[in-house]
Amino acid sequence: MPELPEVEVICQGLRPHLTNRIITAISCSGKSLRYPVPHAAMNDILCGQTIRTVRRRAKYLLIATEDDTLAIIHLGMTGNLGIFPHSAPVKVHDHVRWLLDNGLELRLNDTRRFGAVWLLPPEQARDRENGFFGNTGPEPFGRLCTPAHFMTLAQRRKQPVKSFLMDSRVVAGIGNIYANEILMAAGIHPLRQACALEEDNWQRIITLTRQILTRAIACGGSTISDFINASGESGYFQVNFTVYGRKGQPCHQCGSPIEKIQIGGRASYFCPGCQKG
Repeated sequence: MPELPEVEVICQGLRPHLTNRIITAISCSGKSLRYPVPHAAMNDILCGQTIRTVRRRAKYLLIATEDDTLAIIHLGMTGNLGIFPHSAPVKVHDHVRWLLDNGLELRLNDTRRFGAVWLLPPEQARDRENGFFGNTGPEPFGRLCTPAHFMTLAQRRKQPVKSFLMDSRVVAGIGNIYANEILMAAGIHPLRQACALEEDNWQRIITLTRQILTRAIACGGSTISDFINASGESGYFQVNFTVYGRKGQPCHQCGSPIEKIQIGGRASYFCPGCQKG
């Protein structure tokens, strides 16, 4: 599943192609994604409107028009977005297409159809942090992401710290790949209880989270499964993985074989030498 860096890369790639462009038509495959696509509502509301901003919140792409209507897109497991000429052949899994006034199309392709598209009218869009994103935690780069924030939520939480970091109600956008990498960099075992971490642990996690996500964004995201960025180029942060997907391989720091366990149903990788329990 695309995580924060992948969605941010897509956002940055699409922004110059979409900003100040007019949506002239919207086409759908007729198949539902995770939820039914609001095709009729998008045609009624978005057609003829100018796109003003393209932003990211957590793992969602937000496209706002001139009247503050907001289209929210989640890529699910295998979704990707790209810009194509209107004349380009439509692929089997191109489920939503937004035609622009310059003859190009924004296309959402999703093989497994776990992605989703929502449409928020202006009044809901303006209050999205209390509505659609009301249960979403702060951005990792935001001022609200502090050791005090983590310590408050982690009180009495005996769940593994890896699961805690992946909880979108705690912090936005950190998925399985980057939770593994962050905890390795911090030298914290993924099974350690969240409530056992102290302020300096959380400060280290925050600092390293920002560093790792920044590097991943600069590298164009991680090429895992079907991720392709908006320009059609694969990312390459995966060459920098220290533990993810490296079961049995030697740790770059201490040489211990990387181990793999299941935590919360997700594959979890760690170094037994650098991340002592």
